[in-house]
Amino acid sequence: MAFINKKLWTTSLFWGLLSGGILVGGFLAAGCSDEKPEGYAEKRPDPGSLVDADTGLESKDVLEASDQMAHDLLTDPQLNQSRTQWTMTVGAFEDQTVDRSFDINYNIFLERLRTIISEKGQGRITLIENKAEFHQIRDSELEGGPDKYGQGSGGPQPAPQAINPDYIMYGKAYDMPNRSTNYYLLEFTIFNAQTRVQVWSRKYEVKVAR
Repeated sequence: MAFINKKLWTTSLFWGLLSGGILVGGFLAAGCSDEKPEGYAEKRPDPGSLVDADTGLESKDVLEASDQMAHDLLTDPQLNQSRTQWTMTVGAFEDQTVDRSFDINYNIFLERLRTIISEKGQGRITLIENKAEFHQIRDSELEGGPDKYGQGSGGPQPAPQAINPDYIMYGKAYDMPNRSTNYYLLEFTIFNAQTRVQVWSRKYEVKVAR
């Protein structure tokens, strides 16, 4: 019977089991990984990245502008030191660009900002539905709404329990196009609905390739 070096055999067994475990773990990890399929980055590029083939404002600007505005608003001393909760509605973005072509739906900036405020406002701001949107959706769903055939008085039905906002947010988009670039200035403003005083106004600036 051949002599077996127990120490050598034990060491070999240990490293064999270890390497086997590594291989099995590697296979399991590969099977459970969430690696994106080939071509995923081209079909689903990161919305926070710039695309070489694109020009003008991109999704990166929507994300950066709304994140910047939300952080600035939710850390504003006037809001955080207020003894009462702000009630605010979000209006629309005015297209004041040179060509006013409406190729860009600037309301996307306000809509993403509104959702961030809703997510992170933590009770400091109560969002009130836009009046026109409220009546349009509500009257189309509730029984006894406006007479669609014009035989009655028409007009939106009253909403006795509706809350009027203390503040209104809106935006304006300006640009200054040049031969190869375009400079954009996006303004975000909140004013007091009773006094007309602008309580908060910020800007987002970017120069892009045309």
